[in-house]
Amino acid sequence: MKKFDFDTKTRSEAWDYLLEELESYYADTESLPVAPTLDHEKINEYVHQPSLKSPLAFNEAIDHVVRGLKKFAVHTPHPQYFGLFNPRSTFPGILADTIAATFNPQLAAWSHAPFAAEVENRLIEEIGKKFGYQQSTVDGTFTTGGTEANITALLCALNAAFTEYASKGLGAIDKNPVVYVSAESHHSLVRAASVAGLGMDAVRAIPVNDRLQMRTDLLEKQIAEDLEKNCYPLMVTATMGTTGTGAIDDIKTIAAIASENNLWLHADAAYGGAVALSKRHKKLIRDIDLADSITFDAHKWMSVPMSAGMFITKHPSILSQTFRITADYMPKEADELQIVDPFTHSIQWSRRFTGLKMYLSLLMLGWEAYEQLVEHQIKIGKLLKNELQKDGWTIFNHTDLPIVCFGKEHFEENPDAAIKLNKKILASGGAWLSVYNINGINTLRACITNYATDEDNIHRLLKILREV
Repeated sequence: MKKFDFDTKTRSEAWDYLLEELESYYADTESLPVAPTLDHEKINEYVHQPSLKSPLAFNEAIDHVVRGLKKFAVHTPHPQYFGLFNPRSTFPGILADTIAATFNPQLAAWSHAPFAAEVENRLIEEIGKKFGYQQSTVDGTFTTGGTEANITALLCALNAAFTEYASKGLGAIDKNPVVYVSAESHHSLVRAASVAGLGMDAVRAIPVNDRLQMRTDLLEKQIAEDLEKNCYPLMVTATMGTTGTGAIDDIKTIAAIASENNLWLHADAAYGGAVALSKRHKKLIRDIDLADSITFDAHKWMSVPMSAGMFITKHPSILSQTFRITADYMPKEADELQIVDPFTHSIQWSRRFTGLKMYLSLLMLGWEAYEQLVEHQIKIGKLLKNELQKDGWTIFNHTDLPIVCFGKEHFEENPDAAIKLNKKILASGGAWLSVYNINGINTLRACITNYATDEDNIHRLLKILREV
């Protein structure tokens, strides 16, 4: 069945053809409309055009896919994309994904991919140190994203509190565990409670203050109420850069409350944690090292291809306590070495070399480039806030991170205003923004998520806003 390899000549021609197409897109993304027209019937018709019974020539197949992605996708690599945390991928990251797909290392067993496993161990250690953890205690694992990392945090909290949870599950618990999150936190924390078997009702959403941070006085009050109801306060999550508004919770005060009540403290720093890469801005998440565990996504501010989440902890035995399991069929070549098989250390079993795109990016760019990236995007975010205010817009959120939620005063009386305005912006093809509700008011949300977004792009956005 050598036909699955194709022959050397065809492979060479296909590589050349594909690289030309990809280089054209990567170099000229800005020439495309940021968002497509959403016509489900037309998109479905395009997907079903080619027959799957007989093969196409490689150039026809590549053309079909590339054309489909160009025409029917929001172009998150576009510098006028001011949306969710989906940045343009670093070129080394793209190379790394190609390398990983070609070698296809299996990271379940250390002995099958020792180089890959040790690369990821080094990266976990490096990021842990950036967050202030001691090198000797840093542990962690790469994940599919923030959701898996947050689920991992809850499972670790359960295993830290209940030693028999891994073997007996909820049957080992005689009280109802509850977890505490900010009302502005990511919904993956609610999913984590559902997946872990606690149920979504186990999540206590603590109201926020006028800066959209968790109210620590209400956290203390809720914990006291739960203790009176014979519940078990298990875990509290401090969000270090909320998805909607970029709010950073007061982790120092939350840590004191967690310590007093013996709660596992988790920091969801999937986005905002990247400020730890900047000497100037790392103060924004000072005291994050007080957390028992941290979620961080390299595919957000570090701009590597999707997906590259990380779970990091300062408790080096908790992952093994949570996930360790033996399987007779797994390779045993490294049994006498002081190593950890990744499958005993995470939710995942078989998985690809996720950390390579981060490693190759660091090899080719270095930490200094990432420090400059963080500082550049925060600078551009401040520029956007200032220019919007000059144009008479109101800023509704309070953050040093490059997330801007803005609108007009009349938006409070007209809940559809931001939605209608955003539809016009998207229809223009010139920019992509989202709508986010703050205290009952729909606002326009713009996030500087692309390292290529510069002052010119901000002024183009302002021009679009004036026109619509």
